[in-house]
Parts: sequence; C-alpha cells; structure tokens
Amino acid sequence: MHDTVALEAAGIPSVFVASSEFIDAAVAQSEALGAEPMRVFVQHPIQDRTDDEIRALADLAVDDILGALIAK
Repeated sequence: MHDTVALEAAGIPSVFVASSEFIDAAVAQSEALGAEPMRVFVQHPIQDRTDDEIRALADLAVDDILGALIAK
C-alpha cells in the first residue's frame, strides 16, 4: 500500500492487488495513511496456487485493475 500511495503522489496512476483475506487490513492501513488508493482484491489464498491458477486469478482481475487505472 505504501508503494501505491507513493506512486500516486508522484503522479503515476496505481492500483494495488491483494487477496480478500487482507480487506480489513487494507482499510485500516488506508485510514492510517490518510489515503484511499485504488485496490482490487482477488480470491484468497494466493501463495499455494499453481502458475495456471495464478494466471486464472489475474484473468478474472484484469478488467477491474484496468478499470481502476482508467478511473484515475
């Protein structure tokens, strides 16, 4: 989240991607930073997935990610 906020401050449209397990943490961190970066959450977990499963998650999220970037 810090990187996304820093990139946005530098004028670089950004969106961070995390798994749904971290929604509450993202909200808390956003509040602590006083920022509301664009974010997209994917199905949890991520770390134990195969490359093909990760690609499938990315395929499901790409439209939301691009939409968030375009909305900026």
